[in-house]
Amino acid sequence: MIGLDVGDKTIGIAVSDGLGITAQGVEVIRRTSLAKDLDRLRILIEQYDAKELVIGLPKNMDGSIGASGEKVQALGDVLKETFPLVKLTFWDERLTTVAASRMLIEADVRRDKRRQVIDKLAAVLILQGYMDGCRRSY
Repeated sequence: MIGLDVGDKTIGIAVSDGLGITAQGVEVIRRTSLAKDLDRLRILIEQYDAKELVIGLPKNMDGSIGASGEKVQALGDVLKETFPLVKLTFWDERLTTVAASRMLIEADVRRDKRRQVIDKLAAVLILQGYMDGCRRSY
């Protein structure tokens, strides 16, 4: 599984271990064009033999979908078309970036370093939340 934290400028990437128990941060894609984003995702999907993409869906606090959520859903449509053999799952990502930021501040990570890793950590929280949710439903 691969977890994605999609933003306008970056995409944080996390992957699950083989058993689907833990998520690890892999990288942050600096977005330059849709074609390059898809090429890099294709490489990661092949490298990690991913059968599922878990995409953080930003929702408003009342649960509605705003402009950011609509952009992520539109990217999801492109991903479904581009990678038809990969299952696509949206996961509520409310407050994951806030939680990631707090974790980094508590760990005393410098501000410039936080900017470099926050999207990757948010992707980890999205993927880990999804996997934990799946285990609870069994």
